[in-house]
Amino acid sequence: MPRSVHDVLVEAQRIGALGPRPVVAVIAHAQAFVSALPPETRRIIDLGSGAGVPGLVVADACRESSVVLVDRRAKRTDALTLAVASLGWRDRVSVICGDVESLVRDPLHAASYDAVISRGFGPHEMTLRLSAGLVRPGGVVVVSEPPEGEPNRWSANLVKSLSLTGPERLGAVARFCRI
Repeated sequence: MPRSVHDVLVEAQRIGALGPRPVVAVIAHAQAFVSALPPETRRIIDLGSGAGVPGLVVADACRESSVVLVDRRAKRTDALTLAVASLGWRDRVSVICGDVESLVRDPLHAASYDAVISRGFGPHEMTLRLSAGLVRPGGVVVVSEPPEGEPNRWSANLVKSLSLTGPERLGAVARFCRI
C-alpha cells in the first residue's frame, strides 16, 4: 500500500524532524497554502522545507504542479528524498540540499517560480527578500503568518521595493503578488 503524506509526517515526528503538534493539525495549517495558490500555479518552491511542511501537503493537493523542496540540512533533505520516492512523486517533486541565497543567484531558479511558499524559513524580511528573487512576475509568495489579530509585520516600503503587492491575509498565511 502506498504511503500518504500523513504517514510521512508521522514518521518525521517520530524521529524528531517535526514538532509535537498533532499531524492532522499540521496538515490542516498547510492547507492554507494550497488555498492561497492561484489555479494556474505549476512551478512551486518551498523554502526551508524541513520535514516537508507545507511542501508535501501542497504537492499532494496540486498534482499538476512541480514542487521543489529546499533545505540546507542534509539530514532533512535525505529524509525528504526518501519520502518523495515512497510517495511515488520523483517525476514532479525534487529536493535540493542547499542555501536559498545561492538559488536566487542561479539562472535556473531566479525569478522562475509561479509560487514561493514558506512556513518557518527565517526572519520575515529575509524570507520576503529571498522569495521575491525566486518568484516570476505575476507569481505569488505565500508565507505563514502569526495568529489573527497580530499587527501587520510587513513594511509597505519593503514590499514595494521588492516589486510585490500585498500582503493579503488568507487565514493562516499572507499572500504577496509579484508585479
